[in-house]
Amino acid sequence: QVQLVESGGGLVQPGGSLRLSCVASGFTFSWYDMSWYRQAPGKERELVAGTGSSTKYADFVKGRFTISRDNTKNTVYLQMNSLKPEDTAVYYCNARRTGLGYADYWGQGTQVTVSS
Repeated sequence: QVQLVESGGGLVQPGGSLRLSCVASGFTFSWYDMSWYRQAPGKERELVAGTGSSTKYADFVKGRFTISRDNTKNTVYLQMNSLKPEDTAVYYCNARRTGLGYADYWGQGTQVTVSS
């Protein structure tokens, strides 16, 4: 059974930091591109950062967020620094394998609220 379990969300003041974690199980983690997406109320889900053959970031988080993965722990992280109120959203972990054996998995999400 495939599972992606996010943790690390919460309430933080502007300028603060949070580290999100996503622990995967039920599939071969190292075969998959791992990404973080977010969805704010009334907005579409958007890509925040991804790591696979290359690492990519949305322009709005470049220089503030860092994605990393530990294939020995089946875990992907998102270190978020210099948080802004506009970063408030539910953050989702995604695992995707393209080409033959295509698969796409999502976690349940973790709430991040940036407010004073």
